[in-house]
Amino acid sequence: MTLPRGFRTAGTCAGIKASGKPDLGLVFSSEPLTWAMTATENLVKAPCVTRNRARHAGDHPVRALIVNAGNANCANGETGVWDNEDFAAITAGALGLERVQDVLTASTGVIGVPLPMEAVRAGVPKAVAALKDEHADEFAGAILTTDLVTKQVSATLPGGARVLGIAKGSGMIHPNMATLLAFVLTDAIVDQRPLRRLWREVVAGSFNQVSVDGDTSTNDMAIVLASNLVDASVRDLTAALSEVCEGLARAVAADGEGATTLLTVTMRSARSLDEARRAAKAVVASNLVKAAIHGRDPNWGRVLSAIGQSGVVADVDNVVVHLQGVEVFRGTSRPFDEAAVSAAMHAPEVRIEVDLAAGDVEASAWGCDLSADYVLINAEYRT
Repeated sequence: MTLPRGFRTAGTCAGIKASGKPDLGLVFSSEPLTWAMTATENLVKAPCVTRNRARHAGDHPVRALIVNAGNANCANGETGVWDNEDFAAITAGALGLERVQDVLTASTGVIGVPLPMEAVRAGVPKAVAALKDEHADEFAGAILTTDLVTKQVSATLPGGARVLGIAKGSGMIHPNMATLLAFVLTDAIVDQRPLRRLWREVVAGSFNQVSVDGDTSTNDMAIVLASNLVDASVRDLTAALSEVCEGLARAVAADGEGATTLLTVTMRSARSLDEARRAAKAVVASNLVKAAIHGRDPNWGRVLSAIGQSGVVADVDNVVVHLQGVEVFRGTSRPFDEAAVSAAMHAPEVRIEVDLAAGDVEASAWGCDLSADYVLINAEYRT
């Protein structure tokens, strides 16, 4: 996928991962970038999150983003804080930037293990030397941990501006005012303040509607960077960012650890947007629902239970549930061919649609099935 104008990216092997796979990604612009960020609400935060948030509190532009995979650099005390500062400083020096504040940092991987700074010092210049303005494939590959595939989604605005989103995430996915790790690049012209306003809403309707396992990471963040080279309306940019981020959200859910099926849940006729989102996410986050999806069991009772547990107002006597397009509940159980619906659930994507009969608002959320492989992956994550 073609990079938006004004950006160069790279990915390289620094030796942070024991496997020797790519583990260091870099995004750079020769001109200042307007930007916006959301980050994890987990009270245990990595230094990269804390540092980026401090930068975000001001209105200053940035020039670069450096990301390492294989090590979260979290819960490492003062050493981790200074290692993260050095991470930014090493990158600024290699890029010839006068201000270390122009560099944002991100880390993902195992918590509580010191960041191998010798590998970082050797790897950053390699990443700088590998920068290219054609595509972000190497960058997308260098930020992965347990992901099976890279995740990129692009869109083009009516005036020709481009948006390219890159994400990583497979486990520890249950964002709360944040996301896994997602980096969205655009060449659209947009001032920083409106970008920050619209970005929070874009994230709320996309990444915050994903749940793989109910765990919110210590390192979650979603960052949008704009090079401001092509005219675009805020409305068109918002639509393009939403399209890209929803696409990335679906890709993350589909690549959930041990997953075999993408689960899409849509709540219709809700009383408010918040309630529609909350009910949809409650269903995709339910382990009982996720296990039923894995077993291809059309157990609509688990869907109703998850909605009720969310606290969302619904007139159960008028609620309607469709599973793979088949009506299975309308105030009470509906007669349906369970074997046929079960067979229809053997698909890359299972869709659950619910009419809450409470209003006129709808929202969706994305998740995946829960398999025995998820337990194996996380039981053997370090051993």
